[in-house]
Parts: sequence; structure tokens; C-alpha cells
Amino acid sequence: MSAAATQPSPHPSVLQGYLAALGTVFIWAGFILISRLGGKTSLTGWDIVALRLGTASLFLLPFSLNFPAGTWRDKRMWTMALTGGLIFLVLVYAGFKRAPAAHGGILLPGMQPFLVTALAWLLMGARPSRLRLFGLIPIAAGVACVAMPQILGAHEGPSTLAGDALLLGGSLAWAIYSVLVKKWAVDAWLLTRFVALASCLVFMPVYLAFLPKGLDQVPMSMLLLQGLYQGLGPTIVAMLLFLRAVAILGAERTGAMVALVPVMAGLGAVPLLGEPLTGWLIAGLLLVSGGAFLSARLK
Repeated sequence: MSAAATQPSPHPSVLQGYLAALGTVFIWAGFILISRLGGKTSLTGWDIVALRLGTASLFLLPFSLNFPAGTWRDKRMWTMALTGGLIFLVLVYAGFKRAPAAHGGILLPGMQPFLVTALAWLLMGARPSRLRLFGLIPIAAGVACVAMPQILGAHEGPSTLAGDALLLGGSLAWAIYSVLVKKWAVDAWLLTRFVALASCLVFMPVYLAFLPKGLDQVPMSMLLLQGLYQGLGPTIVAMLLFLRAVAILGAERTGAMVALVPVMAGLGAVPLLGEPLTGWLIAGLLLVSGGAFLSARLK
């Protein structure tokens, strides 16, 4: 055996890529479930935004003392921070006060291929292929399945339309952010730090001075769960895992794995949150996940 053959391969294994992608899927599905869990408590949506941004900023501040010159004056950075940070979080956490987790799985990660494709076409002139458009048809059908019980008057309990609209607005904000990140080609680690810190800088003074709070109406364990999971999980850990998966597997295979998030969130909501899965909802989850898978694979 030659000397070269005895050296370990410098390339990471495909298994590492799939593990990183699976970790991303679990964290993003957990984000939906934990957000809905917080929405069912006395915490306000403002509280959860504050817990997430406060925890993330405290952790990231020591790594953010030497931003490149001009970062804080960069209008593009502020646009992405407010769109993918503050506006996204305010809409999503308000939505989870009014809509179930399965709806969040469909309208947040499930709608991203549809919205990103439309916005990339509108803002960047990136016209999708017919195959990619074909992959978006099941997503539209899945969203229609979510709305159908409301339209037919078959929905039991309070209407979720207001919550669904807020979640869809949050999904749109994230899609705009995603397209702008691609258009402006910003370093992911720099952007992650800036989004958290800039959003916190804008939000916290307003929250502390004016917005309603319910922090004293829930146990400390819930505050720790929301702060640590929201602030560290989807904000930092999932980003690092996602980038690792893309580097090893490529964007298409990683995107196909991420298509599992709606189904995992919808199924997890049954035992963890006691939310029922109706036939319409099951159809919506399967259609959206299938459409997201196809849109990630088709060009």
C-alpha cells in the first residue's frame, strides 16, 4: 500500500453531510413546536421575540466586537436584519398565538420554495424552469388544503385565519431575506451576528418601554426553554449545520432533506401539543413536503 493510500481522506464523508442536514431538520421542526408551545402560554409574542433576541445577542456579542468597517452604516445589512430578523420574528410569534404548529410547518418552511422562486424571478430576473414550476404545484395545493376547512365551514373551534395570515407574512419576510442574501452575497457568519444584534438594538428599547409582557405568568423553565432554544438553536446551531450540509451534499440534496420539516412538525404536534391531524391537514403536509422536495431536486 502506498503512503498516499494510508493517509486519511481530506474530504468529509457523505454521512457527516446527512447528519448535519438531519440536525437542521430537527432544529427547524423544533422551532415550530417550541414556538407554538410558547404561543399557548401567557407569554406574549413580544416576550418570545425578546427572549430569542436577548439570548442570541448575549451569546454573539463577544464574537461581534470587530465588525468590518462600515458594517453598522450599511443599508443593505440593515434591510436584511429588519426583514429576516425583526419583522420575521414579530409576525411568526404572533402567528403561533393563533394558529397550530402544523399550519406553521406548511406556511413557513413549506412555502419557501414557492415564495423564493417568485421573488427571485421578480427581484433578480431568475426565471424558473418549467420543471421547477411543476414542483411548485403541490405546494399551492397543500396550502389550499389548509384553507379548505375554513372555506367550507368545517373548521371546529376559533378561526385560525388571522394566525395563518401572520405566518404567511413571516414566511414572505424570510423569503425576501433569502433572496437578498443571495443577491448581495453576504458572509453568512457576519450576517448571522449582525441580524441578531441589530434586531435586538431596535426592538429591546421599544419592548421594555411600551409593549405588553407576560414573563411573570409562566414558570422559569418555560422562559429558559424559549430563550435558550430560540436564541441558540435556529439562530446559530441550525445555521452552522445547514452550511455544513450544503458544503458536503450540495444545495439540492440538502434542500430535499429540509422538505421533511413540515411533516415532522405536523406529526410532532400531535403528542407534544395535543393538536389533531385532520384529513385536510395530512394532505396539506404531504403535498407541501412533496412539493418542497421536488422543487429542491428539479432545475
